[in-house]
Parts: sequence; C-alpha cells; structure tokens
Amino acid sequence: MERGCDVARKWWTLIAVCFGTFMLLLDITVVNVALPDIQTALHSSFADLQWVVDAYALTLAAFLLTAGVLGDLFGRKGVYVVGLVIFSASSLVCGLATDPLMLNLSRAVQGVGGAVMFATSLALVAQAFSGRERGTAIGIYGAVVGGAVAVGPLIGGAITSGIGWRWIFFVNIPIGVAAILITLAKVENASLPGRRRIDGFGFVTFSASLFCLVYALVQGNAKGWGSPLIVAMLVGSAVLMAGFLVAERLQRDPMLDLGLFRRPAVVGVSLGSFTLSASIFALFLYLTLYLQDVLGYSPLQTGIRFLPITMLSFLVAPVAGKLTVYVHSRLMLGLGLLLVGFGCLLMSHTEASSSWTVLLPGFLVAGVGVGIANPVLASVSVSVVPPERSGMSTGSASTFRQIGIATGIAGLGAVFLHEIRANTVGALATSPAGRFLVEHGGSRLNAAVTGGGVRQAAASIPDRAARTALLDAYRAGYTTTLNHLMVIAAVIALVGAAGCLALVRQRDFVPSHAAGDGGDGAGDGGDGADRSPADPDVPGVPAPAPAPAG
Repeated sequence: MERGCDVARKWWTLIAVCFGTFMLLLDITVVNVALPDIQTALHSSFADLQWVVDAYALTLAAFLLTAGVLGDLFGRKGVYVVGLVIFSASSLVCGLATDPLMLNLSRAVQGVGGAVMFATSLALVAQAFSGRERGTAIGIYGAVVGGAVAVGPLIGGAITSGIGWRWIFFVNIPIGVAAILITLAKVENASLPGRRRIDGFGFVTFSASLFCLVYALVQGNAKGWGSPLIVAMLVGSAVLMAGFLVAERLQRDPMLDLGLFRRPAVVGVSLGSFTLSASIFALFLYLTLYLQDVLGYSPLQTGIRFLPITMLSFLVAPVAGKLTVYVHSRLMLGLGLLLVGFGCLLMSHTEASSSWTVLLPGFLVAGVGVGIANPVLASVSVSVVPPERSGMSTGSASTFRQIGIATGIAGLGAVFLHEIRANTVGALATSPAGRFLVEHGGSRLNAAVTGGGVRQAAASIPDRAARTALLDAYRAGYTTTLNHLMVIAAVIALVGAAGCLALVRQRDFVPSHAAGDGGDGAGDGGDGADRSPADPDVPGVPAPAPAPAG
C-alpha cells in the first residue's frame, strides 16, 4: 500500500510541476499578441510596451539562480508553492491594471514568481523520480514546455479577441490555485540545509546592472544618448557588472560560479542561449506590431499566423534531441542558429505592399532553426559540467536566455525608435498631403509614429487624402525599419552560430561513463557523439528539458 502511495505521489509531483510550468511559459508567449490591445486600453507608449516584456524577463533573469539556492535551503516544495502564490497573485494585479506603471510593476513581480517556480520545478521532478522513469518524466515535462511555447500565440490571440486582454492574466489564477493545492497535498519536501547560502551582493549588483543597461537602451532615444542620465546608467551598468564579476570570483559559494566558464563549451552554450533569444525571440514584439498595427490583423488572426514558426519548432525539437546521439552538438547548434539567421534574412525583404505571407519562408526556416537549437542548448548545458554542477549550469543558460530577451528587445527598440520617425516622414514627403502633415503635424505626429498610435491619429484626420497618406507612409516606414531589425537579428544569430561552432568542443563534454566521478571533460566516450551525463539511458541521471524560450 505504501509503495502504491509513493508511486502516486511522484506522478502527482509531475502534474503539479507541469501545471505551474505550463502557466509560466504560456504567460510569456500569450502576452506578445495582446500588446497592441494593451497599448490601446492603457494609452501606453512604445517604451511601456517594451517594459511589459522586459520587466518580466529582467526579474526572471535576476532571481533565477538565487531561487535555486532558496529551494536547497528551505525545501523545494515550500519554495515552489511560494513561487506559485507570487505568480498567481501578481497575475491578478496585471489583469486589474489601470495604467502602464501598474502593469509593468506587477509584471516584474510575476517574473520573481516565475523564477522561483522554474528554478525548483526540475529539481522537484528529479527528487521524485529515478532511473529510466526520471527520463520519462522529464521528457513529459519537456513536451509541456514545448507545447506551451507552440500554442501560446494562438491561445493568447483567442483570449484577447474573445474576452479581452485582461483574461490572459486572469486565466492563470485557477491554474495556479490547482497547482498550489496539488503541491501542498501530494508533493514531498526536500532540502539541503547548511550547504548553500544567499549571495546578496551578487544578486544586487547583477540585478542593478541589468536594469541600468535596459533602462538606458529603452530611454536613450527619448532622453538623448549623451544626456547625463543615460550616460550615468550605462557607466553604472558597467561598474556594477564589474563589481558582480569580482565578487563572484572571490566568494566561496557564488551565485554564479565563474569557474564554469573555464570550459569554452560553457561559454558557447551561454552565447548560443543569449543570441537565440536576442534575435528571433526579441523580434516577436516587432512582428506582432507589424501584423496588428500595420496590417490590421486581430490578435487571434495574428496568433494563427505565428503557428508556422511555433509549431514547426515544437515538432522539430524531439527529432533534434535524438540526433545529438549521432551528430556533434556544436554542428547542431551551429546549424540551428545559422537557420535562425537565414530565416531573419528571408524576412528582411518586406515592402509597403507586402502581405503577411512575405514572412512565411522566414518563419519556416527560423522555426526549424529554433527547433534544432533549443533542445541541444538544454542538453549541452548539462553535458559539459560534472553532474553536481548541472543545476548551476542550466540556471546560467536560462539566465542568459532571459538577458537576451530583455536586452534584445531594448536594443532593437532603440534602433526602431531612431529610424521609424525618419522613415515615415521620408515616405510622407513623397505626396502633397503627406508634406502638409509633416509641416503641421508637429509633436502630435511624432508621438503617434513613435508610440504606435498611427491608426488612432489617422482616424481623427477628416481629410481622406491626408489620412491615406499617413497610413501608407507609416506602412512604408515600418517595413523599412523592420527590415533593418531583421538584418541586425540575423547578424546576432550568425555570431551565435560561429561562437557555438568554435567553442562547443567535444573534449569539453563530460563522458557518460564518468558521470559518477565528475569527469575531466577529456572526451565524449569515444563514440564521436555527445553522450552526456544527461542521457536518459544512464540510470539515475536526468535528461534535460528545454529551458523557457522567452
């Protein structure tokens, strides 16, 4: 009877973890397609929209490594429940938001809850399962991760079009409550008291450095790149990051063990994680605005048009995961990021007269690239370090993903705001009605173009010729700017591809037969493949699951 209870308990643990993880990742992807509706409802600026995504990504990145330590110290079950409570409560506040500041602050709190949940979720599964069952359980977990990312835009579009954008947050509450009740009733607690400590200085300097950098990138155009505030933020970010690195080097139990980066493969995984997020995933914001603000699609129609890239990445991922047994991981990572870069280049030929299908070839190619890169990044992050360091290694890779999202959106946004007005004004100057708007529009025209309110501004113009000229010019200006963003994203992905090919060396992999002794990273077991300590065929060692895409 007791044996049956133990079997039931571990599968209930998997259910609780999958509930929370599905909610966490769904909230990342559903928000993108709701952004234009949020902008209209809350009268948000373009910078406000960036912070809806970046506030979440920043706190998720900042708290991820620290949250793992909290789970070890105080018990993963209790810490996971705290994360669920924080995430669910902040989701309620997000749905009730009355202005952009309230929404963005609650999104930041959501990121804290998300970090706590994600940092402890795999550990809960690992402590409940062993041997081949652990591989099966984490495979199911990985399928939930991929499924949430794949269907997120469609679910977000359906909810936003059907019952309103606030419900993309309200829907988290019943899911969160169910996960909390299951966790409290069925999940076993475990902790490692006395072995870890909180790295307070590292946490503060790391978080503050990221915030200063993203704030400077988001506000640089508005306040001037040479303004004292922006210069101070950029300098402060560099100083704080230097302080963080020095502190981590000197501490006995650092938040991030810099010794991991002595292995070039760890550097390659971090670079790959960062560039994947900073390229294609950071572009989702600007693609969403293009499909809705420029082409006029509804949130549901937008979600449907994202399906080629999200579903293809979901379908390719398990195939890519199996191929790592036969193909070197550096080749897989290089190919995946190369396809992402090529996909971005295919999307860089959008014109004012284009329909959404101009993006389709790029969606397909980039979707395959994401599907190849995602599982291989997850696998390599645990394969190039001894098993006892795999938690910090995967946490580090996930942190670099979130940093890539935050800085990618902010950096591309800086380029976007710098170019969109000039490109739109240039297009307006080609017609008499457009030149009249430029001469008399003033600050109102500038605010509409840079704030994404062109359709509302056009609706208020009584003259049909002027209204048409504004919409046509904005479409031309936006597509020109979007093409430039695509090229930048392609360069970022191609740099990641080159870095992975050069740095993810086979001799840095810990061989599967050395999993128990920490390994020396000297080889790959002699079979020419990336046989890692995460192989599900190795009893008692977990297979990796994809980290959140962003």
